Amino acid sequence: MKGLSNEERQRLGALLEGASQEEVMARIPQFSQAEIHNLVPPPAGAPGALGTLVFNMERGVYLEELGDFLETCPEVRPFDIILANELDDGCLRSGGKDTTLELAKRLGMNAVFGLEFIELVNGGDPKGFHGNAIFSRWPIRRARAVRLPEQYNWYFDRQRRIGGRLAVLAELDVAGRPVGVGTIHLENRTHGPGRQVQLEAVLAAEEAMFPGMPVLLGGDLSTNTFDGRDKDAIQEIAGSPALQRRCLEEAAAWEGCLPAAEAAGYRLLPDRAVGTRRKPLPGGGHLDLRLDWLLVRGAEAAESRTISTRREDCGFARPGSALAAFTGEELSDHNAVWASCALR
Repeated sequence: MKGLSNEERQRLGALLEGASQEEVMARIPQFSQAEIHNLVPPPAGAPGALGTLVFNMERGVYLEELGDFLETCPEVRPFDIILANELDDGCLRSGGKDTTLELAKRLGMNAVFGLEFIELVNGGDPKGFHGNAIFSRWPIRRARAVRLPEQYNWYFDRQRRIGGRLAVLAELDVAGRPVGVGTIHLENRTHGPGRQVQLEAVLAAEEAMFPGMPVLLGGDLSTNTFDGRDKDAIQEIAGSPALQRRCLEEAAAWEGCLPAAEAAGYRLLPDRAVGTRRKPLPGGGHLDLRLDWLLVRGAEAAESRTISTRREDCGFARPGSALAAFTGEELSDHNAVWASCALR
């Protein structure tokens, strides 16, 4: 995806002092693009099931280690599709790399990337692009970026960005059969009704794009059960075991996007009440939140599991690998979710 100079990025960002994100994004064609990389031939024969992984990769900062994790962790394999959030393209924090393309080449997969934000804080970024991606062993026939209704203006955040939340939808050619897939990132800096509005926009887009197809959607739905800006609520939950249970066991009662997906015919995975994100707390510790979901329709999910991304749980790392030498606490603040999905 073609980048913009820092001078142009800052000029466009300054327009947000008096214009909406939608108005400024309309001046930047990259926000409407879904960049497809069909790099590899399809596997031989039709699959019995599609191994599908949902993974917020936290910007791809630990790119080599993430590659090792995906290649060697037995619980994430086999995978045919990865629905990924938070991947950088041209940000210094992740080595200035196109992390989607780098991972696709390493894993021997096709990929499509959609631009969620242009970062403005670090003027030294080569591009400052950040977004969501789909990786597939099967050819990508077509794809589109779906801009979600704005629930928070990130220009006025300490991170200072042009853009807004995004889903990327793609049609795959799975041994001659069309399969719809999508990666979704809903807004964390809003409440449940705001996220429901965003997911309903995704469901409307996939209905139009994938009529009659099996569909696999997934990603970080940010289903906190609270508004992520509300520091008082976070502290209250941190001090209450009952409220912490709510975050894991009663998410659907507070997050209307989840029953909306079920009403549209989707099965939600993981179906066990387990945390998929570790939200750090001021002063130490973290909240276990249930944020990352796989939505399955027109396929049978025979099994699913949640995979830790903590370093202490990476005993499978190959000696001498970047993952074996990794000294951080975690590869991502999100766990991964895997399921085997047999097409009907």
